[in-house]
Amino acid sequence: MTRIELDATVWRKSSYSGGNGGDCIEAAPGFPGLVPVRDSKDPQGPVLVFPASAWVSFLSGLRVGDFAER
Repeated sequence: MTRIELDATVWRKSSYSGGNGGDCIEAAPGFPGLVPVRDSKDPQGPVLVFPASAWVSFLSGLRVGDFAER
């Protein structure tokens, strides 16, 4: 995956993002086995790339509250 490929992709913003440009992440579909993620406020900034299985585990943990403040 190259920067050119990432620049040309359609990024998807989290459904939890507000319309005010707050703390948002975007993920890029279309990379088999990988999930590129970036900060929506800095689209030219760094991109983190996770194995798809790790991303699915992370999302599952979010859904059940594994990362909630206590």
